[in-house]
Amino acid sequence: MLEQCIIFSNGNRWKEIRRFTLTTLRNLGMGKRNLEDRVQEEAQCLVEELRKTNGSPCDPTFILSCAPCNVICSTVFQNRFDYKDQDFLILMEKVNENVRILSSPWMQIYNNFPSLIDYCPGSHRTILKNADYVRSYLLEKIKEHQESLNVANPRDFIDYYLIKLKQTSHNQQSEFTLENLTTTVLDLFGAGTETTSTTLRYALLLLLKHPDVTAKVQEEIHHVVGRNHSPCMQDRSHMPYTDAMIHEVQRFINLIPTNLPHAVTCDTKFRNYIIPKGTTVITSLTSVLHDNKEFPNPEIFDPGHFLDKNGNFKKSDYFMPFSTGKRICAGEGLARMELFLFLTTILQNFKLKSLVNTKDIDTTPVVNGFASLPPQYQLCFIPI
Repeated sequence: MLEQCIIFSNGNRWKEIRRFTLTTLRNLGMGKRNLEDRVQEEAQCLVEELRKTNGSPCDPTFILSCAPCNVICSTVFQNRFDYKDQDFLILMEKVNENVRILSSPWMQIYNNFPSLIDYCPGSHRTILKNADYVRSYLLEKIKEHQESLNVANPRDFIDYYLIKLKQTSHNQQSEFTLENLTTTVLDLFGAGTETTSTTLRYALLLLLKHPDVTAKVQEEIHHVVGRNHSPCMQDRSHMPYTDAMIHEVQRFINLIPTNLPHAVTCDTKFRNYIIPKGTTVITSLTSVLHDNKEFPNPEIFDPGHFLDKNGNFKKSDYFMPFSTGKRICAGEGLARMELFLFLTTILQNFKLKSLVNTKDIDTTPVVNGFASLPPQYQLCFIPI
């Protein structure tokens, strides 16, 4: 439905834009305000918003959606937004609504029988309207950047792209166009906001369900980080249990069960089958993340799946929530940074209090199409 630059493109466009995006994210990670600074800043803003709940019951969906979206805004537009900024709220809702629609049963039917789309009314048309809104918003932002661009001092992702656009303007075959800038930023929002916020929301639900795990994580935070400084990425190597917990959340929730569709680039032999060039392939990440030989009792949430007998963090080749190979998620590094810093900062500052008995907490996903979405729930954030 939409021409995309990283997620759904291939060939030279995919290679050029992906390489540029990864390099630029690294460049932004080494600047005056690097990516970790941006995520730490947002983590503190998130904590301040949670303090405003005054320990009262709240649904964390909205606040946990704001934080990852703001990290993308800070990276792409230079500045984060206040959580009550109307433009920000509308932008976030459009992006989030599209992910919800893509996870609905109807969209799975359309994906399998695309010819139906032309004949059926429905929510797929909302996806196009939302995408058009976001695209128009981004074009306005790009126009503002063009007017204030300082080639010697790029501020954010859009500036880096506009500089690249100037450098390649003599090449008529260049993949660096304003249209491709818009769709690349759309990709960053689509892939980098709702996926991370859903994982955070699911993580808090699982921590409510397993208070023993929460207690161990908070003890590790107290021992390694303490109360006097904000968690940073250097802390992670000294926090094997917390690292294992976050890996186990991603393994257990199986966020994108069937990955994104891919196509074989040449005739491929696989287990005595010939897959012709161009065939669309749907891969099951579930079969790897829930492999019962690699992860005994995979249906049980247990950080021990990622710990050795001495309590040290244990890597697994079966851990691939971001997919694997050349098409692995370009934002994996940022997403992992956000999950660690947001969760540790929340648990450094709050006790999580459930409104129901832990045995009555249901962690079964309510939608399991494109993405596994957790059931709605409330909790109390009790300041420590």
